Amino acid sequence: MDDNAWPHQTLAVQELLESEDITLMDWPAYFPDLNPIEHLWDALGRRFAARLHLPENTQQLKQMLINE
Repeated sequence: MDDNAWPHQTLAVQELLESEDITLMDWPAYFPDLNPIEHLWDALGRRFAARLHLPENTQQLKQMLINE
C-alpha cells in the first residue's frame, strides 16, 4: 500500500515490488489540504519564521514550541 506519491512510482520501486511479488492495494493520493496536521505545521512554521530570534539549542526550541 502506498499513497501514489511520485517517489513511489519510480522504475526502481516498481521493479522491487515485482521482484518480491508484492501486490499493492488501491489507495487515494495524499493531499496535504485534507490532512489537518499539515495546517498546524504550516501555521507553526509561519510563526517561527516571523520571530526575530530563533532558538539556539533544543531547550530554547522546546520552550518556543510550548509558548506557541
